[in-house]
Amino acid sequence: MSNNSGESQELLQSFLNYLEFEKRSSKHTISSYSLDLQGFLSFIDTIKINECTDKNIRNWIVHLSEQELSPRTINRKLTAVRSFFYFLQKINALSCNPVQKIRSLKTKKRLPFFVEKKSMEVLFDSIDFGEGFLAKRDRVILELLYATGMRRSELLNLHVSSIDFSSNALKVLGKRNKERIIPILDETIKNIADYIAERNKIAEAHSFLIITEKGKPAYENVIYRVVTKYISQISTIEKKSPHVLRHTFATHLLNEGADLNDIKELLGHASLSATQIYTHNSFEKLKDIYKQSHPRN
Repeated sequence: MSNNSGESQELLQSFLNYLEFEKRSSKHTISSYSLDLQGFLSFIDTIKINECTDKNIRNWIVHLSEQELSPRTINRKLTAVRSFFYFLQKINALSCNPVQKIRSLKTKKRLPFFVEKKSMEVLFDSIDFGEGFLAKRDRVILELLYATGMRRSELLNLHVSSIDFSSNALKVLGKRNKERIIPILDETIKNIADYIAERNKIAEAHSFLIITEKGKPAYENVIYRVVTKYISQISTIEKKSPHVLRHTFATHLLNEGADLNDIKELLGHASLSATQIYTHNSFEKLKDIYKQSHPRN
């Protein structure tokens, strides 16, 4: 490893520590940033980090484009680099920030994937989840994601004590340790209680709500596998990740007349602009209804 590489790696580790301990970023975010930045630092290996120029960054973007990465993927990597350089500027490791001259690549606007309301009704009313611990757990995972719009990381960080059975609500710890209270339906509360009864038979000495068969706290792939398994049975949408249920929650609320500001609070968005993307899905629905219903069509 060159001296340049060693210095860059030390600065990278300082940045990752900053994300974890000060910004309270999720493990997924830290892992993604680490991977993207390792790739960038490898590309500029012979250059000192404080001598990196906007031309070096543009050459890196061209390099990524030649690998046929999509503009969206390149922009994601660029976000990591941009955050890194702003951090370096903050700790006075840079005198001039080269990323300020770099613009993101243009991308096509992509609407969030979501599951149709009828399909979600089929999931909870017609799909046989079976009996026992796994059946109850998997149903609760799906219900909580759809009934609250919470993120996968937020679900994994729920504790038994997060559920308030007296007021039909749960406490979610979101990004940057921002806490929010989300109401939940009677049926969901009942299913959570039934699941907890099974959970307590095998749980180890911890209070996490969602656990594995061995009684240990669940991890990201557990949630992903459960969602993929059941969404595949009711929908043909391309993406079937846990985040799709978050999109589904928001889109269905908006379609049923919920106020955008209220949806923003439920989702834990910092600004309304992040929530407004769901209005596009609702507008697409209105266009379909218009085309089907207008007498001139």
